[in-house]
Amino acid sequence: MRIGVHPNNLHLRLARLWPGSFAGLEPEFVMYGEGRDTASLLESGRIHFGGTGSTPPIEADAKGLDVRYIAASAPRPANGAIFARADSDIRMIADLAGKRISLVDGSFHTYLLARSLEGEGLGLADVTRIESGNLDSLRELLEGRVDAWVAMSPRLEKVADRQDLRLIARCGSTIPNRSLFWTLERHGLSAATINAIVIELDRIGREVTANIRKAAELLAAEEGSEGDGESWERVLLSRDFSVVPADDAIIEEQQEEADTLYRHGHFSNPVALKRPALTA
Repeated sequence: MRIGVHPNNLHLRLARLWPGSFAGLEPEFVMYGEGRDTASLLESGRIHFGGTGSTPPIEADAKGLDVRYIAASAPRPANGAIFARADSDIRMIADLAGKRISLVDGSFHTYLLARSLEGEGLGLADVTRIESGNLDSLRELLEGRVDAWVAMSPRLEKVADRQDLRLIARCGSTIPNRSLFWTLERHGLSAATINAIVIELDRIGREVTANIRKAAELLAAEEGSEGDGESWERVLLSRDFSVVPADDAIIEEQQEEADTLYRHGHFSNPVALKRPALTA
């Protein structure tokens, strides 16, 4: 079983480091750069399943790739936020009209921004989306090349208390912001395999929750780690690592996102998601 792992999915990132994880599936952990690459890796067969935010699987379905959802995390209310400079005239979401917003477009950032704007009678067309890519988004914001920034963990925790930034919105009051674990129908994962993946994701999540210090040390020891053990501990303590199977309620939640993004012009056509098949 080839399992895709990118830096922003901490559940699978920890699974790669956790002793004995997915042992029954003979795992090969495949590292890659970011969640938006998941669909192409699944399409090419480089991986069999991966984990991302809520938007990449919808993007994949919009391209006709026939997504099959496996599992979902608990909501992650603390994992994303929109910031502006403290000395700017942006004090609330309505003030974003006409502004330049740095974000990872096509990730949950897009949905967070769309739902936030929609609450003020605005849409994605009312702002200029600036792809953050490999840019230092914090520096782009502080030096005035963008007006606001959609931030996510683990960097969010590092900037949350900065006096030169102003918090405009958090995920928790706007979107569920779950991690979704998914594959493509073409890989033909059986109901038994899907069930085994869900059980193992849940087991790892429970073990991480029971030993946050160990998990934080594993992340801190990674080459190129974004923080030390103490900072990773703060990130992990803010998360609920429980996992549930992808049922009708999760698909309905995803469908609401797909409809919202279509309404905002992010998709040129409606995206209709499949209901999960009954599992044995």
